[in-house]
Amino acid sequence: MLSLRKDIIFVQTIRFHITEIAAVIHARRETCRIDDAGITTLLTDSRNVSITEGCLFFALVSARNDGHKYIEDLYRRGVRHFVVQYVPERVKDHTDADFLVVDNTLDALQQLAAAYRRRFTIPVVGITGSNGKTIVKEWLAYLLAEDRKVVKSPKSYNSQIGVPLSVWEMSPGDEFALFEAGMSQPGEMERHRKVIQPTIGVFTNIGAAHDEHFTNAAQKIEEKLKLFEGVQTLIYCADHEYIAQQVAKNKILNGVPAFTWGYAPASVLRLISVVTQSNKTTVEASYRHDTLRLDIPFPDKASLENAMHCWALMLLLGYSQSVIAQRMKTLPVIEMRMELKEAINHCSVINDSYSSDYNSLQIAVDFLSRQQQHPKKTIILSDILQSGRDERNLYGEVARLLEAKKINRIIGIGHVISRQAGTFTMEKTFYPDTGTFLREVDLSTFYDETILLKGARVFAFEKIDKVLQQKAHETVLEINLNALAHNLNYFRSKLAPGVRLMAMVKAFSYGSGSYEIASLLQFHQADYLTVAYADEGVALRKAGIAMPVMVMNPEMQSLDAMLRYKLEPEIYSFRVLQLFHERVKHQAPAQLPVNIHIKLDTGMHRLGFEEKDLLQLLQELSNMPQMRIASVFSHLAAADNAQFDDFTRQQIETFRRMAAQIKAACRYPVYSHILNSAGIARFPDAQFDMVRLGIGLYGIGVDQEEQKQLQNVSTLKTVISQIKHIPAGDTVGYNRNHFAGHNITIAVIPIGYADGLNRKFGNGRGNVMVNGTLAPVIGNVCMDMCMIDLTGVEAKENDEVIVFGDQQPITRVAEILGTIPYEVLTNISRRVKRVYFQE
Repeated sequence: MLSLRKDIIFVQTIRFHITEIAAVIHARRETCRIDDAGITTLLTDSRNVSITEGCLFFALVSARNDGHKYIEDLYRRGVRHFVVQYVPERVKDHTDADFLVVDNTLDALQQLAAAYRRRFTIPVVGITGSNGKTIVKEWLAYLLAEDRKVVKSPKSYNSQIGVPLSVWEMSPGDEFALFEAGMSQPGEMERHRKVIQPTIGVFTNIGAAHDEHFTNAAQKIEEKLKLFEGVQTLIYCADHEYIAQQVAKNKILNGVPAFTWGYAPASVLRLISVVTQSNKTTVEASYRHDTLRLDIPFPDKASLENAMHCWALMLLLGYSQSVIAQRMKTLPVIEMRMELKEAINHCSVINDSYSSDYNSLQIAVDFLSRQQQHPKKTIILSDILQSGRDERNLYGEVARLLEAKKINRIIGIGHVISRQAGTFTMEKTFYPDTGTFLREVDLSTFYDETILLKGARVFAFEKIDKVLQQKAHETVLEINLNALAHNLNYFRSKLAPGVRLMAMVKAFSYGSGSYEIASLLQFHQADYLTVAYADEGVALRKAGIAMPVMVMNPEMQSLDAMLRYKLEPEIYSFRVLQLFHERVKHQAPAQLPVNIHIKLDTGMHRLGFEEKDLLQLLQELSNMPQMRIASVFSHLAAADNAQFDDFTRQQIETFRRMAAQIKAACRYPVYSHILNSAGIARFPDAQFDMVRLGIGLYGIGVDQEEQKQLQNVSTLKTVISQIKHIPAGDTVGYNRNHFAGHNITIAVIPIGYADGLNRKFGNGRGNVMVNGTLAPVIGNVCMDMCMIDLTGVEAKENDEVIVFGDQQPITRVAEILGTIPYEVLTNISRRVKRVYFQE
C-alpha cells in the first residue's frame, strides 16, 4: 500500500487481502465492500487506533468487555474492516465496511497470525518460564543485533492476544525472531505453539506464579513444555530438577536435542565456578572439552540465570567464545516499564529511554497521546538503531504515527533522524547527539507539556531525564498502573452484566495521585469518578478528564465552580439541596437539568436523608425541574466485618426500600448503589445498578483469598544516605531513645514524619526491607529522616530501602501502626515524588 503525503511516499507492507483472511479464519463475509482491501495492521484495542487505512479490528469478547461495543466509534474514525462474532444492529447499514463473521474472534486472530508465521523459514525462538522471559528475549536481541536483523515481541507481549500481535510484526527482511509466551492456566501454551511455531525453545525456570490453576508443579511444567513440540533444540537449566525430570518423561519431546547448562555433570555447558563481585559475575564453564570464561555486569543470581540461557543459545548458533564474551560484558539493564513523573516548569515526563525499536515506540506514543493534563505533547526521540529498514521509509512511518496521535513537537537526537528532518511537519528541532542537546537546549522552552523520552540506550537519555525532573528527593512512591488496571478488571469480573462501576479518586486517589489515576480509569472506561471536594474535581477537569464526576462534600463556596465544570454534587440534606438549587437557578447553566446524587442514611448515621425524610424530599424535588437525580446511594458501615453481616443486610434492605420509593417517583432511569470494595466481594446480590470501588482498586483485599487475586499498586521506597558503625554504649537519635547494647551498624535513610512515616514506626516497632532483609527502625523517627539497624545486613550507601511494597505489604505496616491501609496511603506527603510506571 502506498500512502502519499506531499512529496513523501510511505510504503506499508500488505500482509493479506480481505478475501485471503476470510478463507484463513473461515469467516462469513457480510456487508462486504467491492474492493479486496489489503490489510497491514491488526487492532484489538479501539483506544489505540492511529492509522486507519489497512487496519483490521478484531472485536474480542471476554468476561470483562465486548469489542463489538466500539465498532460504531471506530467506523466514525475511519476503520472499515472488522472481524466479529455478530454484526451489531446499529452498523448493519454501513455498506462500505467489511464484516468477517466468525464463531470466536480470539481464535480468528490466532489463526491469522499462525498463517502469517508459516510464510517465514527463519529461526524462531520461543521463550517461556515463570520468570526472566522478557529479559532473556531483550538480551538475546541485543547480543544478536550486530549481525542479524531481529524481530521480537514488544515489551512483555506474551498473552493470548500479545503473541499473535507480536508474530504479525515479522517482515520479509527479518533474519531471526524472538517471541515470549506466558501462561496463566491450562490450554494456553498449545495455542501459543500454533502461532509461534518455534524452531528453538528456551525454558527459563519454574516458579509459583499462577499455581492456583494447576494441581502441582509437574502439571504446570508439562503445560509449558507444549510450546516446544517440533523444536529442533530445547535450552534449559539441568539444575532445575523438576524441569529436567519432566523433559525426560515428555513423549512429545522424545528425540528433541537438548542444550542444557548447569552444574549437573551431563550438562552441555557445564558450570565450573561462579565468582560474584560488587558489580559483576565471572563465570567459568566447560563446553566441548574447552574451558570458557566470561563476565556479566550484574552480581545477582537471576541475571546469571538469564545470561546463561543467552550464552547457551549463542553457542548453539555457532558464535565464537571471543565474540560472546565481548558482547556479554556490555549487557544492558533492561527496564520493562515506562515511568511518568512530575517535571520542571509544570511539565510531566515519561521516561521510556531503554529501547528504540518501532514497535515499542508505538506503545510509548499511545501512552503519551492519552495524557491530557497538559495542552502540549512533545517527544524527544533518538535514532532508531538496527531496524534494517530504509531510513526514509522508517522515519516517514514515524512521522505519520506522530501526526495521527496529535503530537505537537519532536526533538530528534542523532545523525540519522536529523537527516530525515524534512519528513516531520510539526514543530521540530534536531541535535547530533545528547551532549549537544544538553549544552544548547533552553529548558524554559519546556512549559506545561507532557514530554516523552524515547531513545536507544547508547544515547544516554537518563541524562535528559535527570535535567527535566522536578524533585530530587530520594524518597518516592511508585504507582504500578498495570497493577491498578489488573485490580480494576478483577472487580469488574465480579459484576453482573450491566452493572456500572464508580471509582473513588478522593484524597489524592488515596495518596496515589489524582490525575494520573483518573486518566487510567478514563482510558479503561470506568463509568464514574468520585472526589471528596469540588477543587479535586475542578483539577481533573482542567487536566482533561471528561467522564462524570461526583463530589461527596459540596461546600457552599464551591457550588459555582461545580456548575461551571459540570461536577455532580452529593445531596445529603435539605440545606444543601436548597443551596444548590438556588445556585442552579441563579447561574442558569446551558445544559439543564444538572445531575445530582441523593445520599441516604441507612444506618451508618453520617450523612444522608433518613427514611422519614423521603416524602418531603420528593415533594421538594418535584418543584426543581432544573435538577435530575443521576443516582441514589448509601454507605455500608461494616461490609468488611462478618460479625455485623446481619446489620449490613438490614442496611441493604432499607436501602432497597428507600431507593425504590425514589425511583418510582422519577420518570427517567436512576442508578442505585450501596456496595464498596468489601461489599462487592461479600454481598454480590446487592450490586444494584452500580458499585463504588475504592481501596480494592489500590490492591487491598477484604480477606486473604481476595488479597491473592489483587496486585500491589504502591511501593514507598527510599535509599541509604549514610552507614555508621556505633560502639556499644552509644545512643541513636533524639532523646537518646535507642541504646546500643553491643556494637551495631546503622543506616540513615531520608524519610521522616514530614514524608508521612508515622512516628509510631520508630523505636523498634517498624521494619524496612533492605536487600531482602528486614531491618528495624531504631530511635525516634525524625522530621526528614530516620535510622535503621543494619547489623548483619549486606548493604552499601545508596542501596534501595522498601518501606512498603510487594515484599513488605502495606497491610503489615498498618497493623504495626494500629491503623488501616487507607490512613497509611493518604498520609504520604505531597513532597514525596510520585513515579507512575506501566510495563
